[in-house]
Amino acid sequence: MTEYKKLKYYFDQELGLLLAKKIKVYYPKFKTRPFVKVIQSSVEELELKQRVELIADALFRQLPANYHDALDILIKILGPENAKETGMFTEGYWLMPVAFYVEKYGLDHYEESMHFVEEVTKRSTGEYTIRPFLLARPEETLAIAMNWSNNKNSHIRRLASEGLRPRLPWAKKITIFSQDPTPVISVLENMKSDPSAYVRKSVANNLADFLKENYEYIISVLIKWEANASKETQWIIKHALRNEIKKENPIALQLVQ
Repeated sequence: MTEYKKLKYYFDQELGLLLAKKIKVYYPKFKTRPFVKVIQSSVEELELKQRVELIADALFRQLPANYHDALDILIKILGPENAKETGMFTEGYWLMPVAFYVEKYGLDHYEESMHFVEEVTKRSTGEYTIRPFLLARPEETLAIAMNWSNNKNSHIRRLASEGLRPRLPWAKKITIFSQDPTPVISVLENMKSDPSAYVRKSVANNLADFLKENYEYIISVLIKWEANASKETQWIIKHALRNEIKKENPIALQLVQ
């Protein structure tokens, strides 16, 4: 039996060596030894998100100062797209510090960064990376998310939902749509009958989040969706209401009967 290894322990000097090896193919000036040393000297007492940020900061110090040049290198190491409907903790987990690099240092380079988010999502996830961009430029980012919601790639469609969740686990809460979730619901509408269970689960989780933010509004949305619901939409409604069902909320029970 394989011994369980906590996720945070995958983000250490060994991952640093992996990243350095990949980067040096396209950027021979990358200094592997100081890059790995700074990770090794500081990582031991850190938790997962701190480890990811430590490695992203180490990348920032070793990559070209010009963001465009740095991103041109990083996009080349992404590797093949993930053909499976699996999240960041199984396929492409090693890309989390790369995505965090863009999250932390790419806000002033919106178009380039958003293109990178789309590409990294095909291999891992950009659900955390997108959030500072959503807060800084909500209208533009929502427009991009709307396009993503129609993408043929299920990872991209999932990002259109997951990145807009107000209570995404391990991320800061986003409240800008709490009073009026209409812009987010407009994006989710495109995926309410999505053929991918991977995408549908994200849509349901997004709605479950918003039920805690604006219960009356989301219940009205679910009532509307239920009127002509496909089996896929019915599954989303039931999963979104799972906590209300446990509480024996009569409206929730009626919607899923």
